[in-house]
Amino acid sequence: MDKNYDPQALEQRWYQHWEQHGYFAPSGQGEPYCIVIPPPNVTGSLHMGHAFNNTVMDLLIRHARMCGKDTLWQVGTDHAGIATQMVVERRLAGQGTSRHDLGREAFLEQVWQWKGESGDTITRQLRRLGSSCDWSRERFTMDDGLSQAVTEVFVRLHEQGLIYRGKRLVNWDPVLQTAISDLEVVSEEEQGHLWHIRYPLSDGSGHLTVATTRPETLLGDSAVAVHPDDARYRDFIGKTVSLPLCGRDIPVIADAYVDPEFGTGAVKITPAHDFNDFAVGERHGLERINVMTPDAHINDQAPAPYRGLERYVARKRIVADLEAAGLLESVKEHRLMVPRGDRSGAVLEPYLTDQWYVDLTRETQPDGRPGGMAAITRPALDAVRSGRIRLLPDNWEKTYAQWLENIQDWCISRQIWWGHRIPAWYDGDGNAYVGRDEAEVRRVHGLGPQVALHQDEDVLDTWFSSALWPFSTLGWPQPTPEVERYYPTSVLVTGFDIIFFWVARMVMMGLPFAGEVPFRTVYVHGLVRDHEGQKMSKSKGNVLDPLDIIDGVELEALVAKRTAGLMQPQMARSIEQATRKQFPQGIPAYGTDALRFTFASQATLGRDIKFDLARCEGYRNFCTKLWNAARFVLMNTDGLPAPGEVGPVSHGPAERWIRRRLADTIAAVDSAIAEYRFDYVASAIYDFAWGDYCDWYIELAKPVMQDPQADAARVLGTRQTLIEVLEALLRLAHPLIPFITEEIWQQVAPRAGRQESGSIMRAPWPRPGDFTDDAQASDAACAEIAWLQGVTRAVRNLRSELNLPAGKAVAVELAGGGAHDRDLSATHAALLGRLARIERLTWVDADSAQPAAVALQGELAVRVPLAGLVDPAAEVERLDREIAKLDQFITRAEAKLGNPSFVDKAPEQVVATERARLGEFSDQRATLAAQRARMAALG
Repeated sequence: MDKNYDPQALEQRWYQHWEQHGYFAPSGQGEPYCIVIPPPNVTGSLHMGHAFNNTVMDLLIRHARMCGKDTLWQVGTDHAGIATQMVVERRLAGQGTSRHDLGREAFLEQVWQWKGESGDTITRQLRRLGSSCDWSRERFTMDDGLSQAVTEVFVRLHEQGLIYRGKRLVNWDPVLQTAISDLEVVSEEEQGHLWHIRYPLSDGSGHLTVATTRPETLLGDSAVAVHPDDARYRDFIGKTVSLPLCGRDIPVIADAYVDPEFGTGAVKITPAHDFNDFAVGERHGLERINVMTPDAHINDQAPAPYRGLERYVARKRIVADLEAAGLLESVKEHRLMVPRGDRSGAVLEPYLTDQWYVDLTRETQPDGRPGGMAAITRPALDAVRSGRIRLLPDNWEKTYAQWLENIQDWCISRQIWWGHRIPAWYDGDGNAYVGRDEAEVRRVHGLGPQVALHQDEDVLDTWFSSALWPFSTLGWPQPTPEVERYYPTSVLVTGFDIIFFWVARMVMMGLPFAGEVPFRTVYVHGLVRDHEGQKMSKSKGNVLDPLDIIDGVELEALVAKRTAGLMQPQMARSIEQATRKQFPQGIPAYGTDALRFTFASQATLGRDIKFDLARCEGYRNFCTKLWNAARFVLMNTDGLPAPGEVGPVSHGPAERWIRRRLADTIAAVDSAIAEYRFDYVASAIYDFAWGDYCDWYIELAKPVMQDPQADAARVLGTRQTLIEVLEALLRLAHPLIPFITEEIWQQVAPRAGRQESGSIMRAPWPRPGDFTDDAQASDAACAEIAWLQGVTRAVRNLRSELNLPAGKAVAVELAGGGAHDRDLSATHAALLGRLARIERLTWVDADSAQPAAVALQGELAVRVPLAGLVDPAAEVERLDREIAKLDQFITRAEAKLGNPSFVDKAPEQVVATERARLGEFSDQRATLAAQRARMAALG
């Protein structure tokens, strides 16, 4: 092994080795275990959410593989309809052309060309993360097999009457000119206005004042609504008002939807331009008047003066005309939630269009008659309630149920070109025919060649194809061996934000088409936030790139990445200053294993992940510690006989103890994985490897191996235990830190008699029983080592309290205790001297008058005589300085937390961090004050 641990030198080399040797492919033997990857967008690149998500999946897959299961990690990417089309359209714009110039077929050729050249960025990056997916089975939502599945599901649902075409409101992006899903809507509070407009009563007897945030939609009003119990307007119900600027009379209606406290308590109802108004219009049979074009200009349904105007230009014109007519009562500042498209950034319009829908609300009985269970949603709801699917943490089951119980029909059509084109054809009269292809449509409906047909121009929502992912990737609708063996899949790992958009829809589709739930368990994780708990965003300048953490990045490059594309110079300067302050040396290269360890250590079930680079530093140090320990073990086990050639072997208490600790750690890791507590996995491995094995057992082994008088059988047992425990530890840690464990294992395995598998990832998972010795002897050994550790820690703590130099040996006295303590002190006197740097160990009477620093271990008193060690007066002076510093920190923290402005306005996580800091300072001060009191008493 090289002297220094260098992750960059080994990680990519080992990944290529694994992939080239086909180690990621299913074995075909054992219990099936399958995970389907949440398909990342083909336009995407690795972000912290991907890195966390894939770390969890890879840990599960590698563990299952080593447990002898037939593992398939099904990988693939999503065609990301809107996102991909935007990427290619921008590319064409740079060439001075557009998709409309090219036409549909030529444009799609350009998209496929882009996909071939640049569409595998994220899959290359997932490899860097160590993801052991079966790349030989990589799928794409637009490949032939998945496209066939999409068409098949659409046609079957249509045949069952569960897909229909209808005119309803959708989230409409006027820049992209397509409907978009709720997930693609970003609603943020912005500053706006509330216009109070007078609507004159048609009989001339007065007016109603209506409050609105969008005066331009006045052109499509169908009514004014008031609450039925609002006494102010009871006499107005049933009358009509003259719609300002339009010359139409519209009714005043009563509806409980109206909030009497908002605005004036009277609201305009525009069914074609507001989702709530649409519902009101349905209840009252109101006319739907669409007054906008797809690009958000005023159309010919509106009065002539406003036709053709862009919506915000029309708003200004309408407000001015209302004011001129004396109908504008007032304008007030108003904060409101504004929905924008996440791709275009444009303000969205509720827009009335013809779209295709999946019927998620129709009630049918099993024989198809009306009434009974909802055809698609009820089985999906029952699958979770019955326990056939388990969501972790289980509080998400309530969220899942609430959404399904209040679900609306699913708009599945999009007005773009890249995607699965809707399998519907129209004749000259506008009649729609659905089929698997045009030939089937003509055959089934008796349409001869004389009937001209044209296919629907729209494509399907990408969530439609993603809903089929667990079974379409396995070859459905063909009866493939993969569907038979690996469906249902074992576990789904996903974020909480797509429980509705993806998880629920996979259950809806899996049950009727694949005949079973798509997965047994759903592990729902939170967001990856920064170290202060803030959501990562480019505008905040706190985004971390996983590859920068793995490979490192220089400061100037990091600044350039964080400020790229920011339109506001002031924001860019602020982010640059913060970045330079936080990372004055850039980000060092931590390697993939350290990043994965960090994610696992923070994977607390059901909580967001506060990612702190300081933890990466700690786990990089862990990898270095493991590396150095392995080098020591290899140097001290060179020439170790093969297990079958070993002569007499003797195990001392240290060997029995470390084997017992290993067995307990394996059991703890097994339990944690079963409970999806990956933070427990990380802590159990860390504590055993760093604490038990490196800090204790190796130190306990050194005197045995270095003693020329030691019994040969004992030396052999020590060397054998060193290598066997290390080899098992590497297997235990492999799912978490795959690269370093493979590199070390390749050299350790032959000495431990494990060469048959070729790779650690194919070696068997360690079992507690492999390291369980005689229980009575094991218990006694653990008690003996615990005594040794307790005394050693007591001496070390006293040395630290006394601020003694690390290399200074001290005299130690023992008092109290019993015969057992005296026997152990005699047995381990030399070892204690080495571990705690003791120059002389003696027993004294418990009431010894000699001044000493004392620590208790049960009834045993561990004493460090102070004569000649410390100057009490000088030590008091030093402690006073340390306490004074802490007092300053405490005063500042208390002032901050006592400031209502800070507590009320600062982010919750920042306040919590400040409180934690205050607690730490207070604890440190209490410890130092106790030390000072002891020193003062000696003076």
